[in-house]
Amino acid sequence: MAAVAPTLTLERRLLKEHSLVIACDEVGRGALAGPVAVGAVAADAAFCRRRIPEGLRDSKLIGEPRRAGIAERARAWVPAHAVGWASAAEVDDVGIIRALGLAAVRAIEGLGAQGVDIDDALVILDGNHDYITPVSAVGRGVRPVIKADRDCASASAASVIAKVSRDEYMSGLDGDAPVYGWSRNKGYASAEHRAAIETHGLSAHHRASWAIASAPTLF
Repeated sequence: MAAVAPTLTLERRLLKEHSLVIACDEVGRGALAGPVAVGAVAADAAFCRRRIPEGLRDSKLIGEPRRAGIAERARAWVPAHAVGWASAAEVDDVGIIRALGLAAVRAIEGLGAQGVDIDDALVILDGNHDYITPVSAVGRGVRPVIKADRDCASASAASVIAKVSRDEYMSGLDGDAPVYGWSRNKGYASAEHRAAIETHGLSAHHRASWAIASAPTLF
């Protein structure tokens, strides 16, 4: 059965009370190597009158050959977008949840650097846990929404933009350490990646604090 297309229903409702909504979604949380990334998309009332790009979905529901094209359409559709990053070293230093918060704050600040008035925005955060507020110096509202990346078109756009950006980054790292196959597994726990770790050990891009040896093979 085909995935249900996301809508702007929640965004329109929230924009009756807020001048701006920012949707955030993360990628790379479960990877063994590489950074985590959080996409952020600005949504205002004018944006919510635009037609949602064809094929836009949560990035996990889009096949890899189609993701780049859909991400390009998403970037052209939204008023502003940004991707924030937290490195593998930061994941090791502060833990995955705080690293996600740092990446999200950097993404939101990236919107601010483009002229978006972020101070009074309400943030839609995919998931059930607010990891932004504990690391944010700005007291903006954050609303965790389960399956926002599936149901809310702005969060779907943030998801696919972040996913394509991180995949491109990991493919770029492949030339530094081709034995790990990052252009194919993007740092996740494939059988190829795990075998390379057993043979060659960890690189500087791995999350050394993780129990990598016992991590489940994802694909």
